[in-house]
Order: sequence, then C-alpha cells, then structure tokens
Amino acid sequence: MRRLTSTDADFETQFARIVNDRRESDSDVANDVRAIIDQVRQKGDEALAELTMRFDKHALTADESTWQIDASDCQAAYEALAPEARTALDTAAQRIRAYHEGQLPEDRDYRDATDVRLGARWTAVEAAGLYVPGGRAAYPSSLLMNAIPAKVAGVERLVVATPTPKGEINELVLAAAHVAGVDEMWRVGGAQAIAALAYGTEKIRPVDVITGPGNAWVAEAKRQLYGVVGIDMVAGPSEILVIADNANEPDWIAADLMSQSEHDPSSQSILITDDASYAAAVEDAVDVLISQLATKDVARQSWDRHGVVIVVDNLMAEAPALADRLAAEHVQLAIDNAEAMFAKIRHAGSVFLGRYTPEAIGDYVAGPNHVLPTGRRARFSSGLSVLDFMKRTSFISLDEKALGAIGPAAVALAEIEGLPAHAASVKVRL
Repeated sequence: MRRLTSTDADFETQFARIVNDRRESDSDVANDVRAIIDQVRQKGDEALAELTMRFDKHALTADESTWQIDASDCQAAYEALAPEARTALDTAAQRIRAYHEGQLPEDRDYRDATDVRLGARWTAVEAAGLYVPGGRAAYPSSLLMNAIPAKVAGVERLVVATPTPKGEINELVLAAAHVAGVDEMWRVGGAQAIAALAYGTEKIRPVDVITGPGNAWVAEAKRQLYGVVGIDMVAGPSEILVIADNANEPDWIAADLMSQSEHDPSSQSILITDDASYAAAVEDAVDVLISQLATKDVARQSWDRHGVVIVVDNLMAEAPALADRLAAEHVQLAIDNAEAMFAKIRHAGSVFLGRYTPEAIGDYVAGPNHVLPTGRRARFSSGLSVLDFMKRTSFISLDEKALGAIGPAAVALAEIEGLPAHAASVKVRL
C-alpha cells in the first residue's frame, strides 16, 4: 500500500504513476486470445468441446444437457432458494428493472421550417449475448445487471454463456437467469465463448451485442471482436476511490475499500482524506478487517500491491481534480457536503453520495447498473444501459416542394466535392 501526501515534493510524480498504471492484459494474453478465436471460427463446436475440456474439465458430448442448461433447471433453482434469498433476488430485479425502464429513449418525428420530415426510430438488437463468469466471480447480481436492461430494451433472444468447471454451476446464477428471463444458457466460458457468440457455431447462433464481465482473456476477446459484434466495454480490474473526512468511523471506510479489494488481486482501492491521523486509523482498520475476511488472501494481495492512501490539505479544493484524473469506476463521497463536491467531479463511472451510501449498495439493489467503465475510461464512456442493446435509425422524407428548398445546396456541395452522380441524383428531380 502506498501513502502519498499532496505537499510532498515528489507528489505529482508519484500520483502520475498511479494514474498511468495499467493493471490489464499484456501481449501474451492478446496472442493467446487471437489463437482461440481463430480456432473457434474455423472448427466451431469441435473447438468449443476441445477448449472446454482443456480449461474447465467439462465434457461437451452428444448429450444436449452437457451443452445447454434448460429453463426448467433455472426455475427449479429459483424455487429451491431460501425465502430470504428469493426475496433479495426479486427486490434487486425489481429495482434494476424500474431504473432502466426510465432510460428508454423516445422516437422523434417532426417537420422543419422547409417542411422536410425528419426523425429517428429506436429499436432493440435482435439477439444479445451475456457472459457470466464462473469460479470466484460467479455473481448472480451481474447476470441481473446485464440481462434486465436487455429485456427492458426489447431484445428478443437473450443468450448466456457461462463456464461450468467440472460441470458445476452456481445455483444462484441459475435462479437469477430465471428471474431475468434468459432464453438460452450455454455451458461455455472464456475467450472461446465470446468467439462463439460473435461468429456462431453449429449449435450456438450468433448475437448482435455481447456484454458482461470476465477475466483478462474474456476482456481481450471482446476487444478483438468489436466490430464483428457490438460490445458494452473493455473492462479491467475493479476500482474504488473513497473521499472521506475524519467524521467517518474508520472501520466503515476500511470496509468500503475492501469491498473492491476482495474482487481480484488486480483490483484497486484508493482513499483520499485530509487528516493524516485518520488515514493511519483507516489503514489499521483495513489490517484488522482483512484478517477476518474469507476473501483475505485476495484482499491482502490487492491492498498491498495496488492500495493507495492520499492525504491532502483541503478536500474540497484538491480532491475533485485528483478524482477527475483517476476517472475511477466507483467514487464514494463520504463527507458532509457530498453534493457540492459531486458538482465539481466530471469523470466517474458512478458516484455514491454521503456517509450512508456505500458502493456495495449499488452492486446489488440501488437500481443503476453496476457494469461501469474501469481503467480511466470514465473519461469518455458510461455504465451499461438499455442503450447498449438498442440502435437508432434516422429517417428523412421530402416532397417536391421540400426538395426544391434544400436540393440546390446539395447539388452545389456535391459538385464542390467532385461527385457528379451525387449531384445528378438530386438535380434530375428539381
């Protein structure tokens, strides 16, 4: 864990190093993924069977149940949940659905001053693929966050690909698939699953958009296949920036920081505060908490390698600029005047306002999507929304009078650009 103080002579150098640190895939991963994509594209289901056995020790055979999870299995998993778990899943789904329904865009259809009819129509993509990780990152909340916006958008075919190591799958993930209304669920993971969703195989029909988190190989496959298929974003390791004053209980802030560190050894948790003694108290609280976590090995690696504590003189004067340079996935403002600081922050995936708004509430039940830009991409991109599953088609309609009003300008521009057929296609109608 690194401690920085904004008044130190080398602060700018040290902070710039944190900002520019890339905790993502290297060229070896890129080369491996390229080979996997080529293998799936050339050999289809045969490649999927070979790669699934190699990486997940799961045999994809002539038995269809080894390939695909039936909707009845998802329903059975939901019905078998303890009442408390079922209520939690339903509550999360209802809140996520309600928030995303408010994102649906409106079509536009109007006539301008020259009586030209103009507008745009929004439609959902036909098919979307959702990647749901297995193993450590088998989170039903991620399935809800990806699947529900797709259904709200109007996607007709919703396909999940998820690895099932040695044939095993998280029952909560199956239950979440039932709640979200998933149409197909395939027992395939890794870069090979992304390739199958993008290009299609004998069994798996291709989709139009792929979303969902994954490891470095999954993220790299999405990056390489963008253009063949739409993607939500290239996501890296999770991150949180907590801006907190000394009025917070240190163990509260320690838990907030660890809520990201426990995700992955490459995750990053950063604290900015204006009290050096308080910073030390939070660091002590982190050490105590880590020792108690079932995820302590991962959290310890993340905190030791990537954790940062920054002490500034004045939070309101200094923290917003530092936050904008970090452009973090999650920014938590555990201060009295959270709204005032929020107004000064431009770059953040999602912002959590006030001492009683931990980032973890956004992971599950708040409503806004928890699929957010990482690796400083909040400078130019947003979290997952219904718009990631929709496209806008513009339309234009002119009658003879309207063409007479604006057509001559089009002819002139076409002739200036040296495109006589463009000019002719307008001119012959005038």
